[in-house]
Amino acid sequence: MKRLVHAAAALAFLIPVSAQAHRAWLLPSATVLSGKEPEVTVDAAVSNDVFFFEFRPLDLDGLVVTTPDGSKVDPENVGKGKTRSTFDLSLKAPGTYRIALVGDSVFARYNDKGEKKRWRGKLENLTKEIPATATDVVVTQAQRRIETFVTAGKADDAALKLIGKGLEMQPVSHPNDLVANSEATFKLMLDGKPAADAKVEIVRGGIRYRNQLGEIAATTDKDGLFRVKWPEAGMYWLEASVTDDKTDVKEAKERRAVYAATLEVLPE
Repeated sequence: MKRLVHAAAALAFLIPVSAQAHRAWLLPSATVLSGKEPEVTVDAAVSNDVFFFEFRPLDLDGLVVTTPDGSKVDPENVGKGKTRSTFDLSLKAPGTYRIALVGDSVFARYNDKGEKKRWRGKLENLTKEIPATATDVVVTQAQRRIETFVTAGKADDAALKLIGKGLEMQPVSHPNDLVANSEATFKLMLDGKPAADAKVEIVRGGIRYRNQLGEIAATTDKDGLFRVKWPEAGMYWLEASVTDDKTDVKEAKERRAVYAATLEVLPE
């Protein structure tokens, strides 16, 4: 348990919701668009307040945009500032696009000549960058998926197919068809199988302008399903995480898989 706490604290973008937690997110300028080849701009950042730029930009390595026919497309005008990254996306075909930032890295803590140290990076650099003199090395695999969805014209689900690795969300209710005061159903999957008893936290944007966080808590059932009744319209940030020993990194004894999404809820 102590190892888990130390590892989670070091991975700022993987920390679950709390009053002071850093949250990683993608924020599209719109999620439902019309017209011929509409365009959307997406901001990517890590912050304390959801959808407010006050900490650091989110690294866009691992960005994958899936089109309505299942193919991949590159974003345009990719940039990185001091508090946010940004990119544009032209929706050249009608339907739903899945925009995901996917990462699989490792985190280690160790002692080196009496000094406690931490390291995070790619697996292939683990033995190169941790000194041979290191002792008490504890390695954790960290999988993350941060995503959002945008639709041009009529929504469909071809882009919503799962890859079967890490923690993913399988929409039962379409993510671009969410309405205030209505209930939506989603399914969490871990390595392609239902993630039972997973904790889900949901926070509406605008934390900066209210006294109470107002988070919504849910727990998946045995089939990985959870339901949310949206109290009002707005942009919502959702996060779930699972910790287990099912790592595919031989050096790691633990795995922490995190899923986060930005969803827009429209007025009735």
